Formats: sequence, structure tokens, C-alpha cells
Amino acid sequence: MAMAPVSDLKISLNALCQQLKKLGHVDAEQLADINQAGLNGQQHPAQAIASHAFKCADNPAIKLDEEFIMTLLADEAKLVVYTVDPLKVKASEVTPTMSFAFAKRHGLLPVELTADTVTVATAEPFDQRWVADIEHINRRQVKMVVATPSDIQRYQVEFFSLAASVSGATELHKKQGGNLESLVELGKKGNSDANDEHIVNIVDWLFQYAFEQRASDIHIEPRRDIAKVRFRIDGVLHPVYEFPASVSNAVTSRIKSLGRMNIAEKRKPQDSRIKTRTPNGDEVELRLSTMPTAFGEKLVMRIFDPDVLLRNFNELGFSKEDQANWDRMTRKTAGIVLVTGPTGSGKTTTLYSTLKQLATEDVNVCTVEDPIEMVEPAFNQMQVNTQIDLDFSSGIRALMRQDPDIIMVGEIRDAETAEMAVQAALTGHLVLSTLHTNDAPSSIARLLHIGVPHYLIKGSLVGVMAQRLVRTLCPHCKQKHPTDSQMWQDLVQPWSAKAPEFTYQPVGCLECRNTGYMGRAGLYELMVMNDTLAEHVQEQTDVGSLRRSAMKQGMRSLRLSGAQKVAAGLTTIEEVLRVTPTEVG
Repeated sequence: MAMAPVSDLKISLNALCQQLKKLGHVDAEQLADINQAGLNGQQHPAQAIASHAFKCADNPAIKLDEEFIMTLLADEAKLVVYTVDPLKVKASEVTPTMSFAFAKRHGLLPVELTADTVTVATAEPFDQRWVADIEHINRRQVKMVVATPSDIQRYQVEFFSLAASVSGATELHKKQGGNLESLVELGKKGNSDANDEHIVNIVDWLFQYAFEQRASDIHIEPRRDIAKVRFRIDGVLHPVYEFPASVSNAVTSRIKSLGRMNIAEKRKPQDSRIKTRTPNGDEVELRLSTMPTAFGEKLVMRIFDPDVLLRNFNELGFSKEDQANWDRMTRKTAGIVLVTGPTGSGKTTTLYSTLKQLATEDVNVCTVEDPIEMVEPAFNQMQVNTQIDLDFSSGIRALMRQDPDIIMVGEIRDAETAEMAVQAALTGHLVLSTLHTNDAPSSIARLLHIGVPHYLIKGSLVGVMAQRLVRTLCPHCKQKHPTDSQMWQDLVQPWSAKAPEFTYQPVGCLECRNTGYMGRAGLYELMVMNDTLAEHVQEQTDVGSLRRSAMKQGMRSLRLSGAQKVAAGLTTIEEVLRVTPTEVG
């Protein structure tokens, strides 16, 4: 064995270089550069070689990176290569298997624990001197896997420091015999001491981790003895960690204090926001929402990244036709434009991105929201406050005296708000708002149900856009498959559309965390009002006939919009069927 003459020895830079040369992966010039640079401090030989960013001498298409080198080492040691996915590692379970000092000394990372085995990742596949100790302590068999030294070093710090903070906070709670909220208060006043340092560390980790994982929401959900932490990534919730109940209470209080909420109030829901920075220095806003449950306060934080919230229409997933119709609707000087869809369907992103384009120097854009999703300097934003009787309708009434050109109303949810929005539209203002309906034609029935007379809808409504968000396929691993004609028929019925010869399916790779999906795009159903459609708006509107007429006028349903994205290889039939409502003929 060229890498390590003795099975218990760590890999040396010289031995690794000689082996790579023997296999033809490095040439003499590359070898000289590597040897000249040598090892930097505690650097692993694989890191030292990867830092040069060389291409393989025998195959320039392959990078000589850590993954490639560690795969070679794993093959020689007859071990499996393990990719650390922090969302799948239960840090609270695996970290007690060894001390941080032991893990650091031997370059180890525990990644999985079962009743019989403990799986440990190492970057030294030939050094097995630690195995007997771990097996003795844990009374479990050690299963060795190989990971990159960078991953091991990074997650060692993350997992063990988080576990230490949680453990420290728990011990402190036991000693004091009460909850930790008073400690959080100290931190809030700027007099933080060692006592509340653990909680501060946990909250900092939570935020940074969420930003790294591209999470859109952070959920802290109390249970009887523990609290679950989950991240929503690309519309799907992933379990992340479990805190003891006492620690969870302190974490929630810490976040509430950062958001200037009333920490003592736990019986009523509260809303607030936090502005913070990512490790890269980008400003991010978090919208906080608490809710009392049987086991304590549930806290949800929605992350509003400006790069995500303010996007161009191509990034949002608009087709050229959709964009043209949407532009035509939003460039009107007066009338109501509605965006419909359930919570989390991207309505806010669409409206903010649209308003950002409309908010020029010669236009006064005013909004009334509950709450303000993201503070944007180009708009004049007002937040609803029911405690002082500032609701949507009184907000619109106030805005009307502010000489607005464009008004954005967060949501039309009652007759008074709808009436004020209609009045604003009829008096020469463009009003943009949201409505909770399944599709575009149903919004007419919803407005009638709220109490808006049909003749006012006819006179003020410019158009409606329904939308959904679908996960898009990972471009790195998606695979072409023949189209399942039955599934395609299920997707487009009752309409007819030619099935493509091929569609793409998710596979899963390192880039997409083995989900097969990366990012989301919008599906849109645009109903542009005209004289023909206006005739269908009556006191007792038949939504089915309105829908059929709109389809004849060129409206493409959500499922047909999804079918278009499936044919383009952006998503799957299953994903479109999952998020869109059933078609009615």
C-alpha cells in the first residue's frame, strides 16, 4: 500500500503525492508546486493538494479536489465515501458518542447512531487506533466512512459547539431551577455574561444555518419534553434539531427580545420582525410570528432575502406571454389587479417585484400591509394596527388623501376593504392586492361573496392572476425519461395538449442534497378582463362558464402552465399535480 505502509498511520503529503503520480493524476510540474508549498499548519494533505485547484494530468475534465482525492483513498481502504448533509445528521444524538477534544485529535465526525452501530466519518482511513476506544465507550460497533477533511473540520465545530451550548443552557436551567428568560433579558440590555452566552450562540447558529441552507422559514415547535426545529427549503419542511423544552423556551424568548416583542405575553399571538446580516454581509429581514400551543409558544420566522423577494420576471418563471399580459394589466392607470393563491404561493414576491419596477421617480407608490413583509425605500409603506383601529379599509382611506398613483393593499378580506379598494380604483388609482382563492375565475365569486356588487366588479377589475410555486429540477442530476402518457393526460385533462416525447425526473446529487430539486418557479393563470368576460359577471356568476370563456380568450390554466414547464424540462408532472387544484371542465 503506497498511501500508508502501516494500517495505523496518518497519510503524509509525500505518500499521497507519490500515489497520485503513480496513478497518472499529477505531473512532475504539479508535484513540484505541491511539495514547494507543503502543508499549512494543521492542514490535511488532501486539502493542501486541492488548494492548488489543479486539473488531473490524465483527464483535464476532472478537478483534483478533496472529493476526488478522498474517493481514491476510500477505494484503497475499501471504505464508503460519505457526504455530510447537516440536515440529516442528528447532532444531539451523535455528539455524546465522543468528546470534542477526542474528535479533533483524531479528525473524526460522528454522523449516525443506531442500537448496534455508531457511524464515524474520518479523513484518515488508514488510522484506526481510535476505533477500540469508541467501541468500548459506546458499547456499539464502529462503522468507518470517509469524508472530506473540510467537511469534518467544519461540522465538528458546528455540531459540538451547538451541543455544548444546548448542554450548558440545560445545566444552567437545572441549577437555577427556573426558566432562562431572565438571562435573555440581560443580553437584551447589553450586560450579557456567561450565563446567557449559550442561548445567544444557539440563536446565532440557527440564523446562520438557515441562511446557508436556503431556508424560507424557521419553525420552532414545542412538544411535551422537547422542541423540534424545522426548516422549510424549496417548500418542503426538513427536521433540523431537537432542543430540550427549557432551552427552547429561552431560545424563543431570546428571539422575541431581538424582535422587540413582549416576552411576558405568551397567551396571545404576536408579530414582529428582525433585520440581520448573513455571514456574507447581505441584509436579511425575518418576520416573526408566535402562537400559543398546548406545550408552549410556537415560533415561525419567515426569511425575506431581498435577492429572492425582488426578482425579475424571468427568474419568477413568467413565460413571455404571461409577462406581456401582466405588464399590460399593471401598466393601467386605474383599476384593480388581483393576485390569488394560498399562503406560501409567492404572491408577495410577485407584487413586490412588480411594484419595484413601477416605482419610478414620477410615481407615488403607497402600500398598506399586515405586516410589512419587507421594508423597501422606493415605496411608502403603512402597517395595519388593529389595536389603534388602523385596519385595511381605514388605511386605504388615509392613503387616498396622500395623492397616490399606485396603491398596494396586502389582502382584501372583508366587504369594507373591498369597497375602499373599488372606490380607489374608480377614482383613478391603480390598486394591486391579494385574494385567497384557488384559481383566477373563482376570485369573481369570492368578491361577490364578500359583498362587492357585480356592477362595481365589472367597472373596476382589470385582471386576476392565480399562482403556485413548483420545485424545479436540479440541473446537475435530472435525467431524461420517456413521458408517461397516462400521467400527462391526468395533468392536462379536460383540455388536450400533445405530450412531449421525453420528460425529466429527479435523481439526487450533492448539489441538491439528494432531493432532485433545487429552487422554485411560479405557475401562472392570467385572466385579463374584457367585454366578453365582463358579461359573465352577474349577481349569480357561473364560475364554470366564466372559466370556459376565459380559456377561449387565451387564459392558460395553472395545470397547463405547469405542463409547459414539464415539457421544457424544468419540473415534473408529479410536482405540478401536487401544487395545483383539480381542473373543472
